[in-house]
Amino acid sequence: MNKHLTLKLIIVLFISVILAGCGPKEKDKTKISFKSVEGITFIEVSRKQNNGLTFNEYGFRLVPDWKLRFVSADSAALYSPVKNKFFNFPLALGTDSVFNIAHAFLKMKVMSKDSLVFSLLETEGDSVDLKKSRVTMKLYSENFIKNKLHTDASVLQRPSKQDTAFVRGMVNKANTDFKKAFAAWQPVQLISKNPNVAVDKVKAKPSLLDNKYSTDDDYLNPVYNIVIHKAYQDFYYPFEATIDSAGTWHYNKPLIAFLGDDAAEKNFIKVSTAIMNTYLKLFLTTVPGQTLGMKHASIISVNVKGIKAAK
Repeated sequence: MNKHLTLKLIIVLFISVILAGCGPKEKDKTKISFKSVEGITFIEVSRKQNNGLTFNEYGFRLVPDWKLRFVSADSAALYSPVKNKFFNFPLALGTDSVFNIAHAFLKMKVMSKDSLVFSLLETEGDSVDLKKSRVTMKLYSENFIKNKLHTDASVLQRPSKQDTAFVRGMVNKANTDFKKAFAAWQPVQLISKNPNVAVDKVKAKPSLLDNKYSTDDDYLNPVYNIVIHKAYQDFYYPFEATIDSAGTWHYNKPLIAFLGDDAAEKNFIKVSTAIMNTYLKLFLTTVPGQTLGMKHASIISVNVKGIKAAK
């Protein structure tokens, strides 16, 4: 389907959902307008859960990364740091301060030339819950940040003392029991110290145009492709491991299905554990993951390929 046609269909459906969700008394409500703030560039300075935190118990962090500009009555622009430019998106307006941009349904709470505050509405399938939100986003204008607050956006975007205390509590638990590992904001580093071993960390590539906005998997589910030349034989073993705060490896589980073949599974675990305890521990420098400067246990996935021949 044509991309422009798809976006128009989304807008039509959005407006239909909003109007359908409102009773007869709601039809007279005026749709939200951004005319008063058109052309102003706003930078997101905080994105928080209802409890005031940006981190959750799994190590996921809400990152304030929007740079937004309302262009006209039916379009808004979002900045892509990868492309280093703004891209225009259709802007769909609903009643009760609800609007849609880049597939996000939002409800405006505060709007001025200095700041915007809106809730990220929750969706399930084709429905939008106009009263349910777990995340609040705050944006300041470039002028407000520079000329009134006399600071930089990066300073305002830093995690709070409350976040630090929350993360420290999780770190203490994970370092007491590595089974309580959580995702490291700065993932594990695997550095080869042998010319026959190559490590490549898989990286997500964000793209506003292809609807791939997030690179969260880079730290939530870090994956490493490891190739070992001059191995004892050709092999391929994908598995999951926990790296503790000292950089020690702990085998977790295979990352392939065995369909009830217990013997094959036991052999896979035996051999891949041996590969981990020899090749990986001997030929890699393992730097543990850390969050807010604190080292802690975290989980990684590795795809280990052995090649009998030399490079």
